[in-house]
Amino acid sequence: MPASRTSRLSVRTSPAELILWNHLARSHGHVTTSDWIRSLLASVEFSGDDGPSVSDELRKLRTQLSRVGNNLNQLAHSANCGDAVNCEAVLDEIEILIHQLDRILSRSRLRTY
Repeated sequence: MPASRTSRLSVRTSPAELILWNHLARSHGHVTTSDWIRSLLASVEFSGDDGPSVSDELRKLRTQLSRVGNNLNQLAHSANCGDAVNCEAVLDEIEILIHQLDRILSRSRLRTY
């Protein structure tokens, strides 16, 4: 049975921040933004664990980038053979990886100061 939550913590945001936070919560597998924020607070502030190490995350991203490169090679081969090519899914995957790298690099810079 989930913990009874009778206290409230409020945070004011801009409409753009709220949209971004809602999107980030969903992209990290959380049903609600509140659940995501509770998860962040618990992992960082209370346990001292701020997630996977940067090297682990970079290794996973390198594997994903390798797969994207393979997809691009297959698309280029198809295009050179005259086949119709739809690159939208590969470009979407690249954009997701860029955002993941941005978050990792941001966290990495914060740790060095």
